[in-house]
Order: sequence, then structure tokens, then C-alpha cells
Amino acid sequence: MLEARDVVSGYGSVSVLHGVDLELDREEIVAVVGANGAGKSTLARTLAGLLPLRSGNIILDDTQVGASSSHSRARHGLIMVPEGRRLFAGLTVRENINLGRSAVGKRGSDPEPADVLGDIFPIIKERENQRAGLLSGGEQQQVALARALAGRPRYLLLDEPSLGLSPALTTQLFETIARIREHLPVGILLVEQMVDRALALADRAYVVERGRVVLSGTAADVAASPEVQRAYLGGAGSAPASDGPAAP
Repeated sequence: MLEARDVVSGYGSVSVLHGVDLELDREEIVAVVGANGAGKSTLARTLAGLLPLRSGNIILDDTQVGASSSHSRARHGLIMVPEGRRLFAGLTVRENINLGRSAVGKRGSDPEPADVLGDIFPIIKERENQRAGLLSGGEQQQVALARALAGRPRYLLLDEPSLGLSPALTTQLFETIARIREHLPVGILLVEQMVDRALALADRAYVVERGRVVLSGTAADVAASPEVQRAYLGGAGSAPASDGPAAP
């Protein structure tokens, strides 16, 4: 299990998260939803080790990792796909994916990740020798997911994976995330602004507002709550939720 316990984090002198608790089991999808600036991406970055933990604990399979580097957490199975994909544009699809394994320590006997992941990501076979910078946004997101999975994560953090994608490509993305769950024993933390899509896919969910968890439970229960219906799902009397101070 990946656990956050009373996590406080932020940027510079500004705290964005205020005592967040969260759990992610293996082989489940947990959605973190909320308005812009609520602290969702800050939470993902803190869990991954990209932001320092000010107080609280982050526990990875019974080991406290709150003081560990992001690289150390990746080696122990906690890998993040950042917002914006961040591929190496001049490298091919295959080269980008195989770098994901090298980053966490490739053994000589390991098969190439691009070969292993071909059933989940058809683009690997279709475009393996094409430079990543020439791919569409949706195709780049597929490669970014495959690169992260090449590192053999036990827990995968997805930070706004649908950002900038068309509705059709967003549908393909969520289908891919569902295939990952079917094929691999990995827990997925899905940080998303597309609340309806995220809750339809997830097993459980957390709603974050102003750096605090204000609601949690099964995804179905969260989706059915009047507050979520009004604020995020277009229910009767809906109004946009307040973003609060925007987090970087």
C-alpha cells in the first residue's frame, strides 16, 4: 500500500496541502479530483518526491519514504507520469520507452520493455522507430505511459493525463488506463480534472479542495454525492467550485 498520512507540502513559503490522508492499494485505481488550484498536482508531486514533505508521512509498502529522493522512490516502485508528458523529442518511441527501464536499473537478462508492453500499447508496434516529437499529443501520452511502466512500478501516479487532448483521444487514454489495470499488477493514482471520466474508471476517489480532502469513498458513492453532482458533474443548481489560490 502507498499511504499519505497528514501530509503538508507546498511551494516556497506557501503551504498548499494541509494534512492530507490518502491510501492506494495494489491493483486498484484511485481518482483524485477537484477544481484547478485545489492541490491535486501538488499531492502527486509530493508523493513522487518532486516536492519536499514539510510534515506528515509517506509510506511505501510499510517503509517511510518521505525523506527519500524521487529517484529512490522510483527504484522502489513509485513512478509518476508528469503533466505534459516530457518525452525526448529526438529519440524514437522505442528508445523513449526503453529509457524508462534504464532509469531504475536494467538487468542484462531483462527483455526490452517495448517488446513486453506491445499488447497494451499498439503504438509501440505501429510507430516504434518514429521520433517522439513527431507524434500527436495522444500518441505522446501513450508513449509516456509506456515509459513509466517500463520501470516496473508497483504504484503509478498520473498527473492530469488528459490535459490538452481532444474528446476522442481522451476516450482512448482512459481505455488504455483500463487495459493497464487488466494486464499489470499496479496501483494507479489518477489525478484528473475530468471528474466524470475519472470517477467512471476508478474504484475509489478523493475530492480535494483548498489543499484538504473534503470527501472520500468508493467512486460510485463520491459521484452520487450532491456536492460533487453540483460542483463537478452538472447536477441541478450546479456552480463552479472555488479554485482558491492557484497552486503552481
